[in-house]
Amino acid sequence: MTTKPGPGRPPVHHETWSKVSVVLFDRQILHLDRLASEIRGKSGKLLNRAEIIRALIDGLIDSGMDITGTGSEADLRARVARRLGSPFR
Repeated sequence: MTTKPGPGRPPVHHETWSKVSVVLFDRQILHLDRLASEIRGKSGKLLNRAEIIRALIDGLIDSGMDITGTGSEADLRARVARRLGSPFR
């Protein structure tokens, strides 16, 4: 016997997860939305804000970059930007 899917979005996570709230700046939201739109335009694939943010976090984790000596948000931003080859100091 097959079961009929329930209402709402189908589950898309393949591991345990928690819903969290974070504060982002308006410029960051605008950039995420533009990025999602550009990705859709170039590849036809849909990526939402949460997927982009999760991918960025996992990329940082997978890089093995040691950020334990970071003293501030600005310092972390500069370290990550340098690691990615950005001129941001």
